[in-house]
Amino acid sequence: MRRFMLACCALLVLAGCQSAYYSAMEKAGIHKRDILVDRVEDGRDSQQEAKQQFKDALERYRSVVEVGGGDLEKRYDALSREYEDSVASARDVRVRIEEIEDVADALFEEWDSELKQYSNASLKAASAKELARTRAEYRTLIQRMKAAEQRIEPVLSVLRDQVLFLKHNLNARAISALHGEYRTLQGNVDQLMAEMQRAIDEADTFVRRLQAKG
Repeated sequence: MRRFMLACCALLVLAGCQSAYYSAMEKAGIHKRDILVDRVEDGRDSQQEAKQQFKDALERYRSVVEVGGGDLEKRYDALSREYEDSVASARDVRVRIEEIEDVADALFEEWDSELKQYSNASLKAASAKELARTRAEYRTLIQRMKAAEQRIEPVLSVLRDQVLFLKHNLNARAISALHGEYRTLQGNVDQLMAEMQRAIDEADTFVRRLQAKG
């Protein structure tokens, strides 16, 4: 039900009216904390999908440079499609991170503001302590996600260069020339997948802690 409400209010986000979006969700009983959980889960899923996509792209590249025979043009077309899918996956990872940052900023701003409304000093102190802890956990999460996202461009850069090279040099000699780049690409992909797994694990931990607090 909560995800249905999120989808129903998506047009407000597209219009760039985040405050109106959060207000509408609040009236529907869905708070910024709930939205943050959903967006972190979406961000985690996008990184999981990106892991698989870049793994597939590496395998496709290997099939082009290491497997003999076959139609070179078809192999190039398949690699080009993997590259385009990888670009789309990278874009989704970036957008999901931005969405997480937006709602987190709104949540912490609201939380800070509401601390001033307390009349009970002990409750205020407890809430302030919880805010500081949650904010620290969030910073760890977003740093992990951004570290993973920053690993994407080196992979895309290698793929882009190889796809462009093959586009204009579609012959066995060109394939042989690209063979040495496989290890570089493999190393970049391995680093990317490791960084993404750390981000995925951190997202799972953050969601569990936030849900436990709720």
